[in-house]
Amino acid sequence: QVQLVESGGGLVQAGGSLRLSCAASGGTFSAYNMGWFRQAPGKEREFVACIGRIGVATYYADSLKGRFTISRDNAKNTVYMQMNSLKHTDTDVYFCAADRTYYGGRVGGYGDWGQGTQVTVSS
Repeated sequence: QVQLVESGGGLVQAGGSLRLSCAASGGTFSAYNMGWFRQAPGKEREFVACIGRIGVATYYADSLKGRFTISRDNAKNTVYMQMNSLKHTDTDVYFCAADRTYYGGRVGGYGDWGQGTQVTVSS
């Protein structure tokens, strides 16, 4: 019941930073837990981070904790992911996801998905 549109992807040098945005519409944004996932060609979609409805609770993939930061601004109906110290292995399509009840890292837990934004980190 919510539409999600990711933006902010692009080409960045290794060691650089990028901030992704996910704009939501068509639903009550503050009612949704939000997640970020990523996927490389031929690979399964991988959990990156999630954030609770009011932006207090956060949960990260262990391998990314300390480099990536998820946040949200409910007044702007937007969730963000700040990515620092980017590596070539971070090159993926990044997806935003939403669900009213699920909070966690399972792909199947989220009911609504964006179309993704490409992040390419040059080596």
